[in-house]
Amino acid sequence: MRPAFVLHEHWRPRHHFDLRLEEDGVLRSWAVPRGLPPDASGNRLAVAVPDHALDHLAYEDETKKVADTGWWEEHDRTEKRILFTLHGRTESVRYALIRTDRDWLLHRTRDQPGDADAAR
Repeated sequence: MRPAFVLHEHWRPRHHFDLRLEEDGVLRSWAVPRGLPPDASGNRLAVAVPDHALDHLAYEDETKKVADTGWWEEHDRTEKRILFTLHGRTESVRYALIRTDRDWLLHRTRDQPGDADAAR
């Protein structure tokens, strides 16, 4: 079975997104204050937050809505970086989570699924 992901749009305490990746029976989670990178030109701060239970895959309330969901595929992992593709409802997008001294950066990669020269 493929590991699931969910992207929540969250309005509390301030508007942000929560990226959650299923791994080892929990959802590893990051708060992304400025939203996902729309193209390969920028990075977004991604603050690791406590793991969430798998029932958060479909969880919604008055302050949190599912913005996208599907499965994710890991391509490479080191101590400082996770390279992965989110296969969502309408598209697949490749990202890298890059570890900094304190937090993470979420980066949309230049090579995307479906590109003729995309590295797998």
